[in-house]
Amino acid sequence: MAVSSGTTSLSVVFAILALGIFAPRVKADQRAFFVFGDSLVDSGNNNYLATTARADAPPYGIDHPTHRPTGRFSNGYNIPDLISMRMGSEPTLPYLSPELNGKKLLIGANFASAGIGILNDTGIQFVNIVRIPLQLEYFKQYQQRVSALIGAAKTKQLVNNALVLMTLGGNDFVNNYYLIPLSARSRQYSIEDYVPFIISEYRKILLRLHDLGARKVLVTGTGPLGCVPSELAQHSRNGECATELQKAASLYNPQLDAMLSSLNDELGSHVFIGANTKQMHNDFMSNPAAYGFVTAKIACCGQGPYNGIGLCTAMSNLCPNRDLYAFWDAFHPSEKANRIIVDQIMTGSTEYMKPMNLSTILDLDSNNW
Repeated sequence: MAVSSGTTSLSVVFAILALGIFAPRVKADQRAFFVFGDSLVDSGNNNYLATTARADAPPYGIDHPTHRPTGRFSNGYNIPDLISMRMGSEPTLPYLSPELNGKKLLIGANFASAGIGILNDTGIQFVNIVRIPLQLEYFKQYQQRVSALIGAAKTKQLVNNALVLMTLGGNDFVNNYYLIPLSARSRQYSIEDYVPFIISEYRKILLRLHDLGARKVLVTGTGPLGCVPSELAQHSRNGECATELQKAASLYNPQLDAMLSSLNDELGSHVFIGANTKQMHNDFMSNPAAYGFVTAKIACCGQGPYNGIGLCTAMSNLCPNRDLYAFWDAFHPSEKANRIIVDQIMTGSTEYMKPMNLSTILDLDSNNW
């Protein structure tokens, strides 16, 4: 019995040591990164869904290190990838990727899905996409998975210390209100009433995100919606931006800023950081040559006027140098344009980032850790 008892005790000790060695650990200064939103930030979740809103065929990904389509609506890296790199981390994996397990969970997760909006009826033409309530439910599920790895207390710490990126709103105009003439939403609301409605719905989403533990959230506005190649192809004769969509963006972005400020006042903390992506786009769209672009109107990949008709496919026109184009396809910035946007997110003045830029946030937080 004595030998048996000793053997059992040693087995327990070795088991405990093994757990200590092999269980994933959270470093004191480790910062996870979570991404929610639409095609501007989707890193491949839609690859795992039966939907037409996919970027899983060439020439998407032509300038990615793999030179293959990754599910990103980009010729290379997208905004979340570039933020991850600036934080010294590897890009977060799509939540639906089977590779997202074990230690990789501690890096964070990308829940974004192309085609979605603030409203659940946005993007209905894409059928099977991860709408924002399900993205938030996946975030809750993610925390349960991480708790099984490192425990509930460390999971809470990881989530509270994390950076979160939220990108919504553009599709609620392009793929809902203005999708077709006399759309259901445009019959229900004037644009002056529609914008406050979606802002009020967005507020509920952000409060739910806060309830799930998010404490540092970058919230991007919409870009100049009427100036993307798709809208130029449909509405422009001489390269002028589409008036109605520009009006929508001019109404939406200030009301989003006001809502974020109100939420921060209510919560007593700078939880939500507004990113003025409309101004970031306007900079290189109003003076493309200053940023090394030959055009900010014509997409690199596409067909028709401004290369703005239909999807980017292997049969599309394709520019030889993507760095010379502000837009990759009919809707989405090129990787180079994304880098310019992320530069402003990191170091931009309060004209671009309110109440502070991401570098300031990271510096303040590192001093508190």
